[in-house]
Amino acid sequence: MLLNQSLRTLLPRSVRHAITFFCCHASSVAGEASSPVPFSSEASPIAWLRVLLQLCHWGATGKTQKTLAREIVMSGTGLHSGVDVVVRLFPAKAGEGRYFVLGDNLSIVIPACINFAVGSALCTTLSGQGMKVRTTEHLLSALEAMGVDNCRIEMVGGDEVPLLDGSARRWVDAVEEATLCDAVDDYGRCIEKLAPFVVEPVHILYGDSFVPAIGCQWFSCFPMDEFVYVKDISSARTFCIYEEIKRMLSHGLVKGGSRQNSMICSAHRGWLNPPLHFQNEPCRHKVLDLIGDLSLLAQYGSQGLPVAHILVYKI
Repeated sequence: MLLNQSLRTLLPRSVRHAITFFCCHASSVAGEASSPVPFSSEASPIAWLRVLLQLCHWGATGKTQKTLAREIVMSGTGLHSGVDVVVRLFPAKAGEGRYFVLGDNLSIVIPACINFAVGSALCTTLSGQGMKVRTTEHLLSALEAMGVDNCRIEMVGGDEVPLLDGSARRWVDAVEEATLCDAVDDYGRCIEKLAPFVVEPVHILYGDSFVPAIGCQWFSCFPMDEFVYVKDISSARTFCIYEEIKRMLSHGLVKGGSRQNSMICSAHRGWLNPPLHFQNEPCRHKVLDLIGDLSLLAQYGSQGLPVAHILVYKI
């Protein structure tokens, strides 16, 4: 996975995103290199995720589906709502996948998959049965990277996943402490874990986003596995531009944001709450977010992150 975050302007401006998924094996492309299949979405990244899913082939990983060995309990404040929420992660059966449970008497179930994703500002949102769960990307990123294929996620007190320290590190630490075990179905059987394989190069272009003035940054890693994620990605925190905070607050956003859970960059004064965990921490955090969004491709306890070489560029 290679991501370039080119952030050149002094103030936010509209930019375009380009993402290309290449096959991992040259032999999977008949005879010679193929040109990427183009797809453009000006409406929402959700559209390109759905198209990507249709262009993937499901194949075996040689692994069995996993779940948590025991319950995890975390609490914190939502980034946009500012509401305190308690989240409980429970083991789930093989084939159930990852899903949120919320509402009165925990009666609403929203699967963490692309068919339930809806457009929203500055966060990933899932919707079902008349309710929504917001800012799912950090938690789902951690679960996907750590191999928690099946998980019941209960939320009490609000509809937004807590931001915690702005990264996925506390979720990762909690998963490592709880440990994993084989997930079994109703008959006590293990189920093979599948993954989406990109069989033809896919090029995706979409726009309608904004970037702050934090320089040109690169991040590259191979392979993208649990060890790389824990060491190089999980602790990268979310960020914002200082001059945009009042505007976001006026739109009912970032009410739970603070110097303790976000990196804040001023277009004129630079970083207001250093030090950074990495010199290119914003770029690494975008990788974290991308893994969380790609996790929505998972179905029935499968892997969501496509088996592919992924090139992401923001211009």
